[in-house]
Amino acid sequence: MTAFNLLPWREAQRRERKRLFNGLLILSALCGLMVVLIVSAVNAAQLSTQQSRNTLLQSENRALDHRLREIKGLRQDIAALKARQHAVESLQSDRTRPVHLLDELATRVPSGVALKSMKQTDHLILTGLAQSNARVSELLRNLSQSSVWLGKAELLEIKAASLGQGKEARKVYEFNVNIAASPGAIPP
Repeated sequence: MTAFNLLPWREAQRRERKRLFNGLLILSALCGLMVVLIVSAVNAAQLSTQQSRNTLLQSENRALDHRLREIKGLRQDIAALKARQHAVESLQSDRTRPVHLLDELATRVPSGVALKSMKQTDHLILTGLAQSNARVSELLRNLSQSSVWLGKAELLEIKAASLGQGKEARKVYEFNVNIAASPGAIPP
């Protein structure tokens, strides 16, 4: 005899498939959630690592900026020291020039000429008295001879004056001579 199954097997089969489907759905949701959590954890770790690197770079940049400021300050100090050294060296090399200049003037001023003043700007101006125009000419000739310490001499002004009073008054010539700067002359 044949047995008939009168139980609602189709409903049981549907319930079993539905339970299996819901289980797979929950399993896939859990797997998806795990994948999302793992990816977000990896991203968070990478982000944390990158932030720590950025923080390290920023702190190193600040340290380098500080060092660069120190180096810039040192360079300025070095430049100031070099300027001072140059000034001292130029003063040291120019120290004997006034002596040479005065020695040169003493040997070139002829007798009968007296210098009253010497003024230095970018050139040298001599003021003095002479017994005659010929003495002034001789002074100009002597000063115009080639010299390391004296440049080209040029007569600016000459005028007659009297020295003394009354019977003791003598006729003299007051003059101004401009001497151009020469390579060895004193800097102003």
